[in-house]
Amino acid sequence: MMMPFSYDINPARIVFGPGSVSRVAQELGRLGVKRALVLSTPFQEADAQALADGLGALSAGVFAGAAMHTPVEVTNSAMAVFQAAGADGIVALGGGSTIGLGKAIAYRNQAPQVVVATTYAGSEVTPILGQTENGLKTTVKHPDILPEVVIYDPELTLALPVDMSVTSGLNAMAHAVEAVYAQNRNPVSTMMAVDGVRALRDALPVIVRDPANLAARSKALYGSWLCGTVLGTVGMALHHKLCHTLGGSFDLPHAQTHAIVLPHSIAYNARAASAELQPLADLFGGNIGTGLHEFARSIGAPMALKDLGLKENQLDQAADIAVRNPYWNPQPIERDAIRSLLQRAWAGALPA
Repeated sequence: MMMPFSYDINPARIVFGPGSVSRVAQELGRLGVKRALVLSTPFQEADAQALADGLGALSAGVFAGAAMHTPVEVTNSAMAVFQAAGADGIVALGGGSTIGLGKAIAYRNQAPQVVVATTYAGSEVTPILGQTENGLKTTVKHPDILPEVVIYDPELTLALPVDMSVTSGLNAMAHAVEAVYAQNRNPVSTMMAVDGVRALRDALPVIVRDPANLAARSKALYGSWLCGTVLGTVGMALHHKLCHTLGGSFDLPHAQTHAIVLPHSIAYNARAASAELQPLADLFGGNIGTGLHEFARSIGAPMALKDLGLKENQLDQAADIAVRNPYWNPQPIERDAIRSLLQRAWAGALPA
């Protein structure tokens, strides 16, 4: 008998396909935006400026200071630029850092958002904002955070370096893997999660071998959309708590941290959620923890937290923070078990 469930569909508009970046002005017009501030990281400033130039009078300028983990001080600076420019909308060009900044601004002033996604982050289709202040990363969920329009143009991902493609794709997978055992899961979210992970599993090895393969890039972008959409409809558990701890308190890079921690956190939860995880385990040889670990290794993903700069003498502190105010999780959160998990992820060992 099917379990009872409720399912909230987030009301984002998705524009998907090669060349769809040309529709930014049209989508701003649909939203009634007259002057949009274009956001990016410093790395993508030239692309953001080119997009702003193409918008002409619709552009209120560029803010290219987006940073990992959405520091509140960066958001405050962007808010000042937004107000001084007389902007009434946002165009976020990039991945999770830029998307997070746009969401942080919208959460504060309800500005309409158009996201042009250039990685596989997936956060562009969630009403969830993770932001960092005083060394701690916290999350908030609110309808104002959800971007109104997301543009997926696979051609824009052709320039995404292979290593970033790999970690970004594994980051997207993490959104979906946790969804299948979420407390508020449902048949629709599970179906999307499995299909999203399958698409990324198939696409990422092709991208590693042939980065200019547009079909693989399209499939990866499709998979990341599904995985992100799932994250926006169900709750997060241990994996995201660990990554928020490592990113917010130790400044580890977002996607790489997700890529390393994922096999370990899922192996931890497989003890309590083996039935729910079975459709995903089948995609990776039958054992979800080991299978994900070996898949990540096969596509050249980073394998050890120590390689990201985390010190072994910081693991105790990380474990203490991770078990404080824990997210709901199918497997009980035990401090010593979490410390052991972090040790294996730090060393790059196989999941327990």
